[in-house]
Formats: sequence, C-alpha cells, structure tokens
Amino acid sequence: MKIYTKTGDQGKTSFYGGTRVSKDDFRIEVLGSIDELNSVIGVTLCFIENEKLRELLSKIQNDLFTVGSDMASSHMPDYNLPKIQQQHIKDLEEHIDHIAEVLAPQTSFILPGGTIASSFLHLCCSITRRTERVLVKASNDHLVNPSVLCYVNRLSDLLFVLARRANNELEVKEQQPIYKYFNGVNTHE
Repeated sequence: MKIYTKTGDQGKTSFYGGTRVSKDDFRIEVLGSIDELNSVIGVTLCFIENEKLRELLSKIQNDLFTVGSDMASSHMPDYNLPKIQQQHIKDLEEHIDHIAEVLAPQTSFILPGGTIASSFLHLCCSITRRTERVLVKASNDHLVNPSVLCYVNRLSDLLFVLARRANNELEVKEQQPIYKYFNGVNTHE
C-alpha cells in the first residue's frame, strides 16, 4: 500500500466514517496541533532521564491519540471509539497536585527555559495552550466532548509544573521577566 492516496489533493480530508471536510476545518487544525504536540513530546523524551517522567510523558502521548480519536469521531457521538473520560482528567490533576507539593509557590510569571528538559516541557505547554485555543474555536461550530476541553486545559497545567520541576530537580533558579520600561523603572539592572 502506498503512503499517498491523492484523496487530499483538492484540500479535503476524511474523518472517521468517511465524512469529507476541508483541511482548514478547525477540527483538522486541532488534530494537527495534537500531532505537533505529540511529536514535540517525543523530542522531549530524548532529553528526559527520569524514568517516572518518561512513563508519564509516554502515557500522555497515548492519551493524545485518544484525544485525536475523540475529535475524529466527534460528528458521531454514539460511535464506539476511544474517548477522553473524566478519569483522564483526574489522573492529570493527581499528577499536578503531587508535583505542586514539592515546588515553591509561584509568585510571579517565569521565563521559559533553564534546563533542556524544562525548555522542551515549556514548549510542549505552549503548543498545548495553542491547541486549546483552536479546540475552543472548533467547539463553537462543532460537537466537541467537553472532557476533551478539560483534558487539554489540565494538560497545559501539568506540562507547566513539569517544566518547573525539571528546573527544580537540578536546582536551576527560575528567571522572572524584566519589565525594562515599566513606569520608567528598571528594577533588575
């Protein structure tokens, strides 16, 4: 079987069940953002040595395929395909709470960066937030499982605290933004 089918040459693609939609449909944009996020998590895994974190990120990669399945069958809500459930969200919340226990309270914005792992986790978080914005747009015109919206929102929170923890584990200090021209005062010279 060849990788190319030529069925998308006219700017359309198929959802599960054969429904044809334009490639600029917001649901397709969501699926593309999910693919991008999953790929960047794959790159991030190249820089993660902590086995528990590797397992968690691998689980998230699998969950993202469930998000994709949920989105690709959103026009068929009664169809029996994998869907994001409340337990997916609860799992993320438990991880967030566990990680937050060991981090100092965040009192200001922080700059993305620090360790390589933290930098990639911040990038994953940013892609997740963009995915969420596109998902909200898609939900304005199409049926979207509300659990998908919650899952993606919690996922951005989890990736953010994971980025903070990656710096914390190696004692890399979080950097705060410098507002150079704020009220004419530079407080970080």
